[in-house]
Amino acid sequence: MKINSLKLKNFRNYDLLSLNLNPATNIFYGDNAQGKTNILESIYLCGTSKSHRGTKDKDMILFGEEESHIEIIVDKKGITYQIDMHLKKNKPKGIAINHIPIKKASELFGVLNVVFFSPEDLNIIKNGPSERRRFIDMELSQISRLYLNNLSNYHRIINHRNHLLKDIYYNDSLRETLDIWDMQLVDYGNKIIEERRKFLSQVNKIISIIHNKITGNKEAIEIIYEPNIGKESFEEVLRRHRERDLKIMSTSSGPHRDDICFKVNGIDIRKFGSQGQQRTAALSLKLSEIELMKQITEDKPILLLDDVLSELDKHRQNYLLDSIDEIQTLITCTGVDEFVNHRFSINKIFNVHKGSVVKEN
Repeated sequence: MKINSLKLKNFRNYDLLSLNLNPATNIFYGDNAQGKTNILESIYLCGTSKSHRGTKDKDMILFGEEESHIEIIVDKKGITYQIDMHLKKNKPKGIAINHIPIKKASELFGVLNVVFFSPEDLNIIKNGPSERRRFIDMELSQISRLYLNNLSNYHRIINHRNHLLKDIYYNDSLRETLDIWDMQLVDYGNKIIEERRKFLSQVNKIISIIHNKITGNKEAIEIIYEPNIGKESFEEVLRRHRERDLKIMSTSSGPHRDDICFKVNGIDIRKFGSQGQQRTAALSLKLSEIELMKQITEDKPILLLDDVLSELDKHRQNYLLDSIDEIQTLITCTGVDEFVNHRFSINKIFNVHKGSVVKEN
């Protein structure tokens, strides 16, 4: 999988931008706050329909404009795809594949597979559970439309149930309708839990090998799934917590509160690991993500490295760069320093300055 070209109109700080990308390594360098990350964000958006920052559509439109447009040409196993995305201030985004509008964002997943790696990802281990759930959900959604569908339905039902819990506070006769929503919640929730178990089992087989190599055979890593419902059935937990949910007017149990634990040599590094251990585990996780996506899709994803090299020591830098051979990679950095110049071949270099991108020799 390769991105041939990218065009932006009124996106973030770009009024007009047209880029032809190299199928190997592309470097975007410049000072901070010039627009480097915005380029990666637009690509991630076209692969997942969402910003990696969690930003609303209207906030990605150039100030003073009503809408923006992103166009990406992708070569996937010899077939060319054109993804067009229109972001609008007061309307849902419009998405088309090969000029044919799609009705659901889920139809976009799988056309452009991307792995995004930023300095914030190095904190995924020590941050809150929502960060780790987001990682699982985004990766599973890219490789399984069924999971995305189940997840969307689950969140839709959660919203309905939470509204109902609030309505019951004022009208107790509505209580009997909870069973209908609970049945659907359990159905979709169980499917999500099962897919997450399967996904983490696959990741464990890959990450154990990668982490062992990075640490020179000194550390063994294991990812443990921690479902919010524990060993009980989701149906039992939901029934047992119903009165509590009615009091707080919110759904307190389910996969929307899951977490995952990272153990290195048997120690929970979320709580007791050093910063170095946490960062190495995060790097291993991202590299596992690349490998798993290659295995499942039988294709190589696009790798987006957002100023992450400066956050890694030389050993981890070397391991990361050695692992991205034959993968189209877009790297942002503040300078094309001696390390990058001599460490591996750079196929295209772009200088980014105040929303202007200039290709260099």
